[in-house]
Amino acid sequence: MISLRYWPFVLKQVWRHRVRTLLTVAGVATAMYLFVAIQAMQRGVAEATEASAADTTLVVYREDRFCPFTSRLPEYYLPQIERIDGVTSAVPVRVVVNNCRASLDVVTFRGVPDERFADTIGRDANITSGTLEGWQRRSDAALLGETLAARRGLKVGDQFDAAGITAYVAGIITSDQPQDQNVAYVHLDYLQQQTDKKLGTVTQFNVKVDDPAKLEQVAAEIDALFDAAEQPTTTRSEKAFVAQVAGDMIELIGFTRYLGWGCLIAVLALVGNAIVLSVQDRIKEHAILQTLGYSGALIGRLIVTEAVVLGVLGGLVGAAGALATIRLTRVSFSVDGLSIPIDADLHLLATGLLIAVTLGVLAGLVPAIQAARRPIATCFRAV
Repeated sequence: MISLRYWPFVLKQVWRHRVRTLLTVAGVATAMYLFVAIQAMQRGVAEATEASAADTTLVVYREDRFCPFTSRLPEYYLPQIERIDGVTSAVPVRVVVNNCRASLDVVTFRGVPDERFADTIGRDANITSGTLEGWQRRSDAALLGETLAARRGLKVGDQFDAAGITAYVAGIITSDQPQDQNVAYVHLDYLQQQTDKKLGTVTQFNVKVDDPAKLEQVAAEIDALFDAAEQPTTTRSEKAFVAQVAGDMIELIGFTRYLGWGCLIAVLALVGNAIVLSVQDRIKEHAILQTLGYSGALIGRLIVTEAVVLGVLGGLVGAAGALATIRLTRVSFSVDGLSIPIDADLHLLATGLLIAVTLGVLAGLVPAIQAARRPIATCFRAV
């Protein structure tokens, strides 16, 4: 844009009007903070609901039920599901939540049989703290997703209470699957006894198939098998299940994209207004610069560079602030025991800065062109 020898001049111009610069940077930072937070929410929705060619998991739920409190399926459905062609494994799961409504602080207990735990978590899941053996030794033990553990400040050896369940933290899990990050895995029989005071009833079955192309076929066969049973089922892919159950919340998050566009327009207006005011205050200076040999094109580039500096300063503060907030709070949306994570990484930070640079260029373009085309005599008469 400009050579390095002109940068001190640009930075001096930014520093000369400190109050204006501070207000502009603060406004841009606020807008970019909201924009990055909105993008993080949109990304979380995509991760939790958008199906991929590698998805092989089905969720078998009670027909016409959504909240885990109302879905009741007999555990003896398990061997019948496993006999269906294409099914590689099926895991009965009991789900208990401390709040079935949409919330930012939901604790979801998932009770699974000890011997089927490996079939429950994602392929890339790891126990980073504690051991699986430690979980298997205690009936009240829980393996926590890293997001839940960080949000509640829990570590191995701690005990916690939620939804009337007391659990001992035996390990912390990291996983690439959104539904493994904000959950507490406990023993199925322990959770059944703590809630129903008896065994034999589960909330759902998580079914793995050997070929993603068979998802719809297997789902149809499962529902046909129990169509006339006392507890009929509805079977969908895991991500389709999340999308349907959390439909209202996903629609609300989708609406925030308009707020994101509004934030970008605000950034453009703030930086553009600051540059226009700055150019009007320096008409005489521009005339002197032209007298000293500065071309109109160079003056225009100096003005655009100043706009970019303001945009980058505000964008860096806002985007970094949003990234830090999301990482520290580990917040996620939860509804009916399902989680939609809000996550931001350095890639999102870089995207925010790139947008700030682009908006800075656009905001400075019009006043830069006007200043570059203004004749010297006009500049002196304007003073």
